[in-house]
Amino acid sequence: MTPRHEPATRVTVLGAGSWGTTFGKILADGGALVTIWARRPELALEINEAKRNSQYLPGINLPRSMAATHDLSTSLEGAEQVYVCIPSQSARDSLKAVRPLVAGTAAPVVSLMKGIERRTGLRMSQVLEQELQCDPARIAVASGPNLALEIAREQPTAAVVASTSPETAAAVARRARNSYFRTFVNADVIGTEFGAVLKNLIALAIGIVDGVGYGENTKASIITRGLVEMTDFAVAQGAQAETLQGLAGLGDLIATCQSPLSRNNTAGRLLGQGYSYQDVVKQMQQTAEGLASVAPVLQLARAANVDMPIVEQVKRVLDGTMDPRTIAPHLTTEDDTPKGERTQNGQAGGGGALWRTIQRAFDQLRNSGGSAPRH
Repeated sequence: MTPRHEPATRVTVLGAGSWGTTFGKILADGGALVTIWARRPELALEINEAKRNSQYLPGINLPRSMAATHDLSTSLEGAEQVYVCIPSQSARDSLKAVRPLVAGTAAPVVSLMKGIERRTGLRMSQVLEQELQCDPARIAVASGPNLALEIAREQPTAAVVASTSPETAAAVARRARNSYFRTFVNADVIGTEFGAVLKNLIALAIGIVDGVGYGENTKASIITRGLVEMTDFAVAQGAQAETLQGLAGLGDLIATCQSPLSRNNTAGRLLGQGYSYQDVVKQMQQTAEGLASVAPVLQLARAANVDMPIVEQVKRVLDGTMDPRTIAPHLTTEDDTPKGERTQNGQAGGGGALWRTIQRAFDQLRNSGGSAPRH
């Protein structure tokens, strides 16, 4: 008797930029039937006919099980999971058209966006909940060290999916995995989202000092002190400190700060070379989410009484009130009194705890522990 095979899961990815297309490839390579919604008809045509996205993923062949359309309604027909990968600052307007198309379904909605809304300071999962008017248990977020072109080339990496619903997180994680992409789960949506946002701001700082010509000592200092700022901020917003030491925090921070593929690193490097904010925006072919997130993050930080000196310096460079050559990992203080090195959530002397969480994260990756069930 021939065994019956379950039909492939139908999924939709909204957004055909580098990360949206790459995530569509991840899903297709994991066995899903993928439809990508592209804002531009010519891009949808190229994905359909040539199985290429030459503007955003040059040299990458896309799976045959991927299709694209310019029609939003068509893209969402029969979707069992919906992945949203559109620029964060225009997400709300785009989602208004999506709402009636997903209102009658129970499909999980997954945010692949890494920004916060400038006007409101809301995370993207909150914008999804508001605009789609859906149960927050249907919403998940995915993040990690995810440089799109490397993954499109099938270089191994890992990510984390977070949701308030363990069932939603597990369902998404089972779908979003294949031989080169491994997915873990957690319940800390706040920490996972803010890790994705905050690492962009530190990457801007790294890009700035790289553009100026400073070396590895300066960059290592900024990354280390930046992780403290990220953790302090996220915990003040309700996140778990451990999340910032995992894939969505430390992992994404390392990848984004050290790679020339990082949009935020590139934007920072241009700032460090003396270009104005307006010139940088004009030169960037894709959105560097960190540029729009600096101001709302600092507003939230001040409201929570969280000190973020590195991000403050980035803001001053963006505003043109600080010479990029003077940016530093907060090397000066208000007085000459020696300060303790806070290494985790505001605690001096917490290096042992920080190291243990980092070691656990690497052990987890090496031993494949704590992952979602295999499909």
